Amino acid sequence: KLHVTADQTAFAEERPLPEALRHTSLFMRILCFLALGHPDLDDHWKLLQLEQAFEATRSRLCSILASTITIASVVLAISGVFVSTGSPVSYFDYTSPAPHCLLIMSLMLAMIAMLTSGSSMMRWVHTDRHWTQEQLKPGGYFVLSYLLSIVTPIFFVAWSLNCFMFAMLIAGFYSQSTICRVVTALWLVTYVVNVGTILIDFRWKYAN
Repeated sequence: KLHVTADQTAFAEERPLPEALRHTSLFMRILCFLALGHPDLDDHWKLLQLEQAFEATRSRLCSILASTITIASVVLAISGVFVSTGSPVSYFDYTSPAPHCLLIMSLMLAMIAMLTSGSSMMRWVHTDRHWTQEQLKPGGYFVLSYLLSIVTPIFFVAWSLNCFMFAMLIAGFYSQSTICRVVTALWLVTYVVNVGTILIDFRWKYAN
């Protein structure tokens, strides 16, 4: 077992990061960080050298995509209900033009998120380690499409959630009920604090 592990380690060391993947733009580094958790492809390339590490990475990405599909399905169902039905109470009208438009956008983005997540998951389920290596070697467009297959579904579901949130916030702030406006303000503060915390955490991880 130790002999096999040593051979695998040596094999990983014999396959250095291709030159095309060494120098990337700022946009590509940010995209790489969002997709893989690292601002470069060095660590990910090392994982592609060992079958067990590649399987673990593929399982993790498939799990993320499955969660994205679940979230998109829930947002799709809720947005569909809000779009197709009127408000049950007079003091919370989400059928006015601005909230209604945002709800429709949330609905469409959730559908796109489900489609992109499903296609990306099929791509990862049927790919293998050697094919992934060959795809990444040329760099450029091939790396971009590789990273976008991971980031795009999360991007669409995030925007879908944000559209739904802003639709509810607009409806809440335009409410005739003081209690409803206070609850909406507290919701907005909670939202801003959570988003700010996430962005600070991302910036700290990117810097390190």
